[in-house]
Amino acid sequence: MDKSPDRPLVLWLLTLWALVGAMVVLGGVTRLTGSGLSMVEWRPLMGALPPLSADAWDAVFERYKASPQYAHVNSWMALADFQRIFAWEYTHRLLGRLLGLAFALPFAWFLVRGRLRGAAGRVGMAFLLGGAQGLLGWYMVLSGLVDVPEVSHLRLAAHLALAFVTGGWLLWCVLSLAAPRVHAGGRLWWGGVAGLGLLAVQVVWGAFMAGKRAGLLSATFPKMNGQWVPDAVMKGADLGAALVSNPLGIHFAHRSLGWLVLVAGVLFGGALTRRGGASRRWGRVVHGVVGTQFLLGVGTVMMHVPTAMAVVHQLGGYLLVSVWLIALWSLRRPAPGG
Repeated sequence: MDKSPDRPLVLWLLTLWALVGAMVVLGGVTRLTGSGLSMVEWRPLMGALPPLSADAWDAVFERYKASPQYAHVNSWMALADFQRIFAWEYTHRLLGRLLGLAFALPFAWFLVRGRLRGAAGRVGMAFLLGGAQGLLGWYMVLSGLVDVPEVSHLRLAAHLALAFVTGGWLLWCVLSLAAPRVHAGGRLWWGGVAGLGLLAVQVVWGAFMAGKRAGLLSATFPKMNGQWVPDAVMKGADLGAALVSNPLGIHFAHRSLGWLVLVAGVLFGGALTRRGGASRRWGRVVHGVVGTQFLLGVGTVMMHVPTAMAVVHQLGGYLLVSVWLIALWSLRRPAPGG
């Protein structure tokens, strides 16, 4: 591989990574504003255009009125109210379509020009992940269009996790092209991998929190409504079900995982800092991001989940995963001739 990276290729992949982050932010806003079920149809091609006339808006609103969310939650809405929530979901889906184009057109150009240099398979995998994300998003929405006016928190978690995987895969492609390295192994590497796995579990429980609105159940810290462990967890016959399905149990699990991620970040960042070299810089970044993310989480629950802070907290999770991946990359040896 050439010593100098193909800068347009690297910048393109970084742009895609940033767009995935924007999708994570818009998805958070859509969820927190209750907008995700406002579009009751999935039309990947024709759905790119919003209603353009009064009659078209009336038709879309009538279809929404047949949904469980309107019947049980938003029956008070007039057309203007509906248009506000429709705008968030429409923008989220439109950005997904634009992201697909932002991938497909440059990818074809780089491929024809021979600029991918053996990385076509890895980069193409990101497109498959993005396509799967769109399908999974609609599968998630379907769960809230049947009887219960809310999406399955399990499907929501899968949808968010796949977004993180897609962004992480794009970033790994950037690193492999911009600074090629080979696997070095070692205890610090595998400890960092274990920490990344813990962080992935925390992302899933963060989605559970959003899906069950569990963040609203306790605005105190560090205890939850005066208890270290809620009765819903202590007295439940099925601990697993309490931590996965009971909102209070989910909140407790997310808080507990937050402490574990904080400790893991402090330890991993400290080890990186002591290692020196490029790892020292990324160790400090890990410390900064994991500490900020923990404080954002505390602030979000103590302030009763304000939309702006909750969205920044979700973006913080995306950035923390990204920083953690770069820190792991810093532990690899430079490739010969890279």
